[in-house]
Amino acid sequence: MLIEQHIEELRAELRNAVYNDERKWIVAELELAQAELAVIEAENNGLISAEPPL
Repeated sequence: MLIEQHIEELRAELRNAVYNDERKWIVAELELAQAELAVIEAENNGLISAEPPL
């Protein structure tokens, strides 16, 4: 599954979440997925390197 699809699914789940603990879990997962996407985009744009520093 593409990370973008995963983010959209999490957003849909969040809209339909009823319980507070469920909402907190989804928000945490959504933030993690968004951070992962930001890293992927930065790597693709050459802003950061996936290689560790020497």
